[in-house]
Amino acid sequence: MNQNLSSYRIFYTVANTGNISKAAKELYISQPAISKSIQKLEESIGCRLFSRSSRGVVLTEEGRLLYEHVKSAFETLTLGEEKLKRSIELGVGHLKIGVSSTLCKYLLLPYLKEFIRQNPHITISIHCQSTNETLKMLEENKIDIGLIGRPENLKNIHFDFLEEIEDIFVATKDYLRNLHARGVHKDEILSASTLMLLDKNNMTRQYIDDYLQENQIVIRDSIDISNMDLLIDFARIGVGVACVVKSFVADDLESGALLEIPLGIPIHKREVGFAYRTNMKPSKSLAEFIRFYKNFKV
Repeated sequence: MNQNLSSYRIFYTVANTGNISKAAKELYISQPAISKSIQKLEESIGCRLFSRSSRGVVLTEEGRLLYEHVKSAFETLTLGEEKLKRSIELGVGHLKIGVSSTLCKYLLLPYLKEFIRQNPHITISIHCQSTNETLKMLEENKIDIGLIGRPENLKNIHFDFLEEIEDIFVATKDYLRNLHARGVHKDEILSASTLMLLDKNNMTRQYIDDYLQENQIVIRDSIDISNMDLLIDFARIGVGVACVVKSFVADDLESGALLEIPLGIPIHKREVGFAYRTNMKPSKSLAEFIRFYKNFKV
């Protein structure tokens, strides 16, 4: 674009009013300044944009072609200004949240449901991936906040504790009965069964691998599964022994559909909470969400 925006504003206003004196009054500039600007624009483009008539000025054929594009551009700018003004007035914003699919379903949804009800003008984007990926996206400033298991390193990260989760191993009564029929003792169940775990990119899997190694439990047969829901579903149909979060299978444990396998040394509980960067000023949307979850009771 060879001309600045003010030249096209003058052109647009003259075309709309059809009169240089009216355009001058509307733009609060002199008629000679408008005439000079139009002349300069015509010289730059290489054609006449207006022709004079007894009533003022009218667009030439070339002028009408340029006007359609300029009109579209200024309407887009006006729309952008209106949206920005409305967003400021209504508190419209955009909140980007990173979370694993498991924590999203079982922990985040109740928070989101009420937050959206109270803040309908804030747009929510959910990025579902592992906790490790969520931490990486926080570091790269691609998300505003993450719902994660507490990491060991909290450098430049503020962590707000929500609750503890407990990992357990479960299986159906029939699956355990078959293991018993094969002569497998209670303390041999994990090593003798088909063990179903989240895939190795998941922080939960890394935590469980550390537990198995520390307790010298050797796994002979295992299946890596991408998410907790599938782990629970496979356990329900008797595929093997699954490592799941206890609160997520509370109904199955109560009904007897799944049985918790006793461990000589229990798996330590883990903290889950919201995390955001401390070296970045929070946006209005993030600040509102932080205020909300600190006062929200599930």
